[in-house]
Amino acid sequence: MRLLVIEDDPRIARDVVETLTGAGYVVDHEGDGEEAWFRGDTEDYGAVILDLGLPSMDGLAILKKWRASGRSFPILILTARGTWSERVEGIDAGADDYLPKPFEMDELLARLRALIRRSAGHAAPSIAIGEVMLDPRQMRVTVAGVPKALSPQEYRLLSYLMLHAGRVVPQQELAEQLHGSYDDRESNAVEVLIGRVRRKLGVELIETRRGFGYVIEAGKQ
Repeated sequence: MRLLVIEDDPRIARDVVETLTGAGYVVDHEGDGEEAWFRGDTEDYGAVILDLGLPSMDGLAILKKWRASGRSFPILILTARGTWSERVEGIDAGADDYLPKPFEMDELLARLRALIRRSAGHAAPSIAIGEVMLDPRQMRVTVAGVPKALSPQEYRLLSYLMLHAGRVVPQQELAEQLHGSYDDRESNAVEVLIGRVRRKLGVELIETRRGFGYVIEAGKQ
């Protein structure tokens, strides 16, 4: 899944990006408010981590503009502003959660996983479809209880499709969620990756809808 981290403090930004990358996410970073607003307004992200104190455009203004234009991705506010009134203002403006600085990276990851899970309509911490079980906390996939060794990209692809089970995901959307903004993408990269995941799982799970994309049926047995 592709995330956008908006943070102008170089040290915090570096630590957050490294942590999220290590947890299996594809991460873009912006430290300028105007640039961050434009990227979030024109590109698709699974979630955004947003600092409020930014140069050129305040984080709260970015949040309000995104929500006014219909951008619905989950947003976790990350800021040193700690008063209850500022937290209420952020939540009322459309934020989904609020984590004050300083914070622990484990809590950031846990809150982010919960936001992504809830935004896709999942309440349980793990996702089970048929014999396939995906545990985002451990980045672990099992089939009928047997662990399957997936590469980071294979895991990201399966995770995204399982989170959005029941919806046909276009190939371009998958490519955008699996790669950073500046990565080169071969036209058949997603198709090759789908093939590898199917072979490793060894079960009929991912369906191809020619001309439309890929889907995992939510009620698949």
